Amino acid sequence: MFPVGLYLLALVGGAAISAASMPLWRRWCEHVGLLDAPGPRKIHTHPVPLAGGLAVVTGLAVPILGAAAWAWLGPLPESFAHVVAHGLAKRGWQLAAILCGAAAMLALGIVDDRRDLSAKWKFAGQVLIALAVAASGIRVTMFVESPAFSYAVTVLWILTVTNAVNFQDNMNGLCAGLGLIGGWCFAWHAGLEGQYLVASLAFLFTGALAGFLPFNFPRGGVFLGDGGSHVVGFLLAVLAILPDFYSAASPHKWLVAAPLLVLAVPLADLVSVILIRRRLGQAVWVGDNNHFSHRLVRAGLAKPRAVLLLLLIAAALGALTFLK
Repeated sequence: MFPVGLYLLALVGGAAISAASMPLWRRWCEHVGLLDAPGPRKIHTHPVPLAGGLAVVTGLAVPILGAAAWAWLGPLPESFAHVVAHGLAKRGWQLAAILCGAAAMLALGIVDDRRDLSAKWKFAGQVLIALAVAASGIRVTMFVESPAFSYAVTVLWILTVTNAVNFQDNMNGLCAGLGLIGGWCFAWHAGLEGQYLVASLAFLFTGALAGFLPFNFPRGGVFLGDGGSHVVGFLLAVLAILPDFYSAASPHKWLVAAPLLVLAVPLADLVSVILIRRRLGQAVWVGDNNHFSHRLVRAGLAKPRAVLLLLLIAAALGALTFLK
């Protein structure tokens, strides 16, 4: 059984709730002063609400909590009963850890947006969240039967992807677009392996980003902010761990590298800017204009075209992971 209806409901529901909540979160951000002010490295000329992350998490959390309440309080339609009830029973704690981790990453990023946290405190918060997720059972194994190794690699992976994607929040539509492409790829990988709950979560995440993107690209009426980019990176890192890329049904060991291809653009950009900053003697955590998107603009592309080119590359690399 391939629950197309469930996937479509997750995709459309996430988009609808994210988009519907956006005006409310935008007004709230304006009320409390959660705004991105213009600055030397900024492309906007007036304060912009940092409501994107709040809307994306709303689009993710409301359907999950609603489905959990529905499964707990009343009978599900027969077509969804096995998928939802079995999935929640098997991975309910992990789903709770993912949702709590996303909320914690959002909170960490919002605090950074408001108070400009030092790198060590932000890093410490990321490590604690990653450890909590690993403790829930969501871990990378890499065919090595060692809990210590699994914890270490999982935390390193979550930190790397979270910060790589956070670095992509430098041009309208880029971070959210990469998140949408990555979520879509992981959703299909999970669905093809029969991991229906994982696929539904990934489609829900994809939908939530789709609901946000029209508010952000190309004009930038709303930004993700550090809170939103932290959420996108964290969820991509987790969704890369959850699908069984190597199994009896899919015995191609090279597929364990599929997440590296899906996330190749942000990961390559992370490595590139770190090398440039080290060569220039700059701190690796201090922002600059040496990301792929900035270099494409300096090469003559308009900002929207630079973003679309990077998204096209990401989509093409993600498509390669479906070749057998």
